[in-house]
Amino acid sequence: MKSKTVNLNKCNDLLYITFPKLTATNAVNHAFSTKLGGVSEGYFSSMNMSFSKGEEREKTEENYRRLCSAIGSDISHLVFSHQTHTDNIKTVTKEHLGVGFNKPPFNDIDGLITNESGVALVTQYADCTPLLFCDPVKKVIAASHSGWRGTVKQIGRKTVERMVGEFGCNPDDIIAAIGPSICKDCYEVDDPVLEAFKKTDIDLKGVFTSTTVGHYQLDLRLANKKILMSAGIREENIDIADICTCCNSEYLYSHRVMGEKRGNLAAIIELK
Repeated sequence: MKSKTVNLNKCNDLLYITFPKLTATNAVNHAFSTKLGGVSEGYFSSMNMSFSKGEEREKTEENYRRLCSAIGSDISHLVFSHQTHTDNIKTVTKEHLGVGFNKPPFNDIDGLITNESGVALVTQYADCTPLLFCDPVKKVIAASHSGWRGTVKQIGRKTVERMVGEFGCNPDDIIAAIGPSICKDCYEVDDPVLEAFKKTDIDLKGVFTSTTVGHYQLDLRLANKKILMSAGIREENIDIADICTCCNSEYLYSHRVMGEKRGNLAAIIELK
């Protein structure tokens, strides 16, 4: 697995991804996991980050412990939600530390936002698009899970709007990252998906390419880039991972490749 747009980091056997523009803020600890460097076994091997797939909890906890240690975060700072492809966004504080880890998760939440340091926002993936945000001026971060349904609902734009409305962020100051997800060449969809996008105000130029009758290749990365830019984020402030989860299923979990017999990847972002 190679990349020209994101950083591949190794810590012993652990391989994880970071985003140059987020790193340059010097305001956050962050990472996007891979399959490598954990203790999971079987089809979870070896870095499953999901507590809901049936793996022994102790193994998943150890995986988080290793990733948190690598990026300088405390495992007790993690906050999770149960993602269901909504556009629901939850503001969290230190009183929520451990939610989803050693406390019940938030339900039907696909975006998390905070302005408090030491709160590590966690979202999970296996082809859907990770969106990470940092305003280093107002000291606000967010993480949103954007599959095709979340993209149609423009959860990325709504996350920016929450950062602006709740914390006074200026979109010009926001740094964003679009993480590893399924690429356009690997992601074929049908007419109902196209029709759902047509009902939005998203600029669809280049987002869909017709293949056979009623079938299209969908570029979720481009769609989300356009959504973030329409929300006021400057193009030069957006990192876009050039890594496909499906093409790189040796290194990353992909629902298209593995179905339900797989682990999940995780994105973590935390204000220092």
